[in-house]
Amino acid sequence: MIKVDNVSMRFMITHDRVQSLKEYITKLLKGQMKYEEFWALKNISFEVKKGEVIGIIGRNGAGKSTLLKIISGILCPTEGSVSCSGNIVPMLELGSGFDHELTGRENIFLNGAILGYPKEFLEDKYDEILEFSELGKFIDMPLRNYSSGMLMRLAFSIATVVKPEILIVDEILAVGDAAFQEKSKARMMKLMSGGTTVLFVSHSLEQIRQMCNQVIWLDSGAIKMMGTTQEVCDQYSI
Repeated sequence: MIKVDNVSMRFMITHDRVQSLKEYITKLLKGQMKYEEFWALKNISFEVKKGEVIGIIGRNGAGKSTLLKIISGILCPTEGSVSCSGNIVPMLELGSGFDHELTGRENIFLNGAILGYPKEFLEDKYDEILEFSELGKFIDMPLRNYSSGMLMRLAFSIATVVKPEILIVDEILAVGDAAFQEKSKARMMKLMSGGTTVLFVSHSLEQIRQMCNQVIWLDSGAIKMMGTTQEVCDQYSI
């Protein structure tokens, strides 16, 4: 279903303080920009079988989000390759495809189209999306008036309205208040029980223990440990 083969990701970081685009271009043309190599991922390899729920844990900066973006096709690895069989729904930066000048209703169709849903499907699922998001009359207000929690609820409701073959999730179960978080987790569990293959990043070991059957522990861009949920989470907790 998913095969990650010797993937490494390099970023070029500059510590120069550039105040404008003009200054950046001037320094670049004069060869005055100094860059430092940063390897966010180093030689990552693993396979995920159909229906598996794989948790990915590690401290901030370990490379978790970078790995998910590569598997989703958002980033191209510097080295190595990724192959996936099945349609992928990435839930990484929820709401990143929204237009804040449009209403919630209009963004359902805009964001749904970005995710690959046809208009007829979104029209059929509109009431379900609205009900799950709990936005009520706010659905006809521009997104610029939404709180961050309202934005996340709408984005989550759109992204999970179908059952994808591969679901890639990055810290999205902290969406909204406690009641909505429980509802979101219940929907995730339903997707997982239906045979969806899931890659799930979370800082909550409790969520990882509840939802995953295998765990990958990333540390400084490399795999430190990979195995059953219990053994990896137990070691991570030490």
